[in-house]
Amino acid sequence: MKKDERLGQILKHAAQVFYDKGYDRASIRDIARQADMSLAGLYYYFRSKEELLFLIQKHVFTELLDAVRGELESTTDPVGQLEIFIRNHLRYFIGNLVEMKVLSHEFECLKGDYHDSIAGLRRDYYEVAEGIVAKITEAGGGTEVKPRVAVLGMFGMMNWLYTWYRPELDGTADDLAAQMSVLYQKGLAAG
Repeated sequence: MKKDERLGQILKHAAQVFYDKGYDRASIRDIARQADMSLAGLYYYFRSKEELLFLIQKHVFTELLDAVRGELESTTDPVGQLEIFIRNHLRYFIGNLVEMKVLSHEFECLKGDYHDSIAGLRRDYYEVAEGIVAKITEAGGGTEVKPRVAVLGMFGMMNWLYTWYRPELDGTADDLAAQMSVLYQKGLAAG
């Protein structure tokens, strides 16, 4: 198995342990057991538990940013771009519930350069959404809702999905994205 593939598997196992126990209560031994590896084998791929958390978060944000930027090129219509953004986020979230919960809840455990690097990726992702929302509010003649509030509210709506989402009741990621897009856009347009 290639080193990158094995590291990807380790990140999946580490995310599961962080999801189950929380970052602070999880140990490298827990991750080694989950990954069916020795401690020495794990340390070949990373130096610390914090580096593992950093790598999980970096991987997720890099994938989210790359995917959404690529898809956004298909239209210049801001309403269409918002639908793409929400759909991309929900597809990734539903397909990676464990990693997304870790992303949402364990960011503050990162310190120093790890924290700053992920904060930069989070800011980049936020700015993509804010740019889209700003275009919608400007095109609609303005609204009383500030783009910052609208975007953070949208993330709040999407990022708690893991607590309530049930595919048998709520449909696919695309179904849910369509419903959230309408709900969100109608609110923006109402201003």
